[in-house]
Amino acid sequence: MKILDTFRLDGQAAIVTGAGRGIGQAIALAYAEAGADVVCAARTLSEVEATAARIRALGRRAVAVSCDVTNFGQLGRLVDAAMTNFDRITHLVNNAGGTGPNDPLTTTPETFENVLRFNLTSACELTRLCVPYMRESGGGNVLNITSVAARYAQRHFSAYGTAKAALTQLTRLLAQDFAPIVRVNAVSPGPILTDSLAGVLTGDMRQGMEHNTPMKCLGEPRDIAAAALYLASPASRWVTGKIIEVDGGADSTVWPG
Repeated sequence: MKILDTFRLDGQAAIVTGAGRGIGQAIALAYAEAGADVVCAARTLSEVEATAARIRALGRRAVAVSCDVTNFGQLGRLVDAAMTNFDRITHLVNNAGGTGPNDPLTTTPETFENVLRFNLTSACELTRLCVPYMRESGGGNVLNITSVAARYAQRHFSAYGTAKAALTQLTRLLAQDFAPIVRVNAVSPGPILTDSLAGVLTGDMRQGMEHNTPMKCLGEPRDIAAAALYLASPASRWVTGKIIEVDGGADSTVWPG
């Protein structure tokens, strides 16, 4: 087999959460380009329908599902949609997540737990639902999208940073539980120029972020998608429980604060 062929996902079926835009959309399209059929999930149906249409234009099957990952009943329906349409699940990308900065003195227990549910518990539950089907298919791959916030110590990120740090460790632990049939890895993005970031990014903020990044530029969703494809494909068959940091070489806080 040629080395480029090991990056193919022909005959595979994936679920990608947060697939309506940004990193999730880029990963869904990358998987489709590599040959996979994809269930595209996000809260806004029109966005995932647009992603699904682009996948179909690539010649692959796609299903758009409106799903709030914090609603565990909806996670079950998401898995059902994958099995109904593709009759198998071989790949899961837990990409949905996020939250803004928080003040630890005014963050209520309910708010803190909601951040954990959005970024951590939902990924754990969806993985629990998908892994049995991956085993039935003879193997599978789970990819978690964590963040540089998991390892940086910075002000106002106690909720989000804690949730992503926990997701990072969950990745390592589940890799031990599910090997050798199912591999579990993660990508840890640095500052990625998504529509969400662009909407709040001032010129001074961007200049500061680029200055603190050795590569002197912000990342793009396709940078994360490329790493995600590697970790999903047979090219990484001997890799599990690992976190790939795609962050422009940053080794300290990239957000001024």
